[in-house]
Amino acid sequence: MSSKIFFSIEYDFHASPQLLFQYLSTPSGLSEWFADNVNSRGEDFTFIWNDSEESAKLIQKKINERVRFRWINGEKDQDDYFFEFKILVDEITKDVSLIVSDYSDQDEIEESKMLWDNLVSDLKQVLGSV
Repeated sequence: MSSKIFFSIEYDFHASPQLLFQYLSTPSGLSEWFADNVNSRGEDFTFIWNDSEESAKLIQKKINERVRFRWINGEKDQDDYFFEFKILVDEITKDVSLIVSDYSDQDEIEESKMLWDNLVSDLKQVLGSV
């Protein structure tokens, strides 16, 4: 079994950290851009796309700064990997950036980055931050 490779991508946003955080941390916000539907029960989230369903656990949340999820997929190494949304605000310019961190198989890194590009593009559209 091959280990996954960590990567991060930074995106500029024209939105307040508070508004952006709502779309990264709540089922209603995530269902606007990340999945067709999102349900949660405490720290357990269920992401639904068409006919498929994936579960994740919210493992870290810092208001208006960071949200980290771990997929619950039954694989032995599931605890080693996560995906994270981190909001950064430049102290001087007040520019807002979203840093998406994830893991992917070596031969799927480019596809994973393209997927995040498309998802974040949808998020920007929802926020009117295009």
